[in-house]
Amino acid sequence: MQVNVLGAERRRRWSYDEKVRLVEKTLQPGETVCGVARRHGVAHSLLFTWRRQARQGRLGGDPAPALVPVEITPVAAPISSGAPQLASSPPAQRARAGIIEIELGGGCRVRVDRDVDVEALQQILELLRRR
Repeated sequence: MQVNVLGAERRRRWSYDEKVRLVEKTLQPGETVCGVARRHGVAHSLLFTWRRQARQGRLGGDPAPALVPVEITPVAAPISSGAPQLASSPPAQRARAGIIEIELGGGCRVRVDRDVDVEALQQILELLRRR
């Protein structure tokens, strides 16, 4: 009797680029997920998972830093009136010091002041980027 020890079985680690390449192949005209999976030795369920993750923007990999143009423009000092302004007054009436305007293209523009919740702003920008 002969026994061959092949070693511990391991799962293959797919790089982000490999995942993207295989997902893109499944989107080609005339291709099927099962056909691509069979040719590349991947479980078809894994390819379906990668396709879903890609649609949701969660495929993985290191997200490339987004560079956006920034234009700094002088803002006129607010007109001071005798009455103190309330913190809940509309943005047009508040002092404009610290206002940041982010133009995303396609007519989409976001204005925030210096007190913005950074995590909330990141979520909003991510949602707008996907549109």
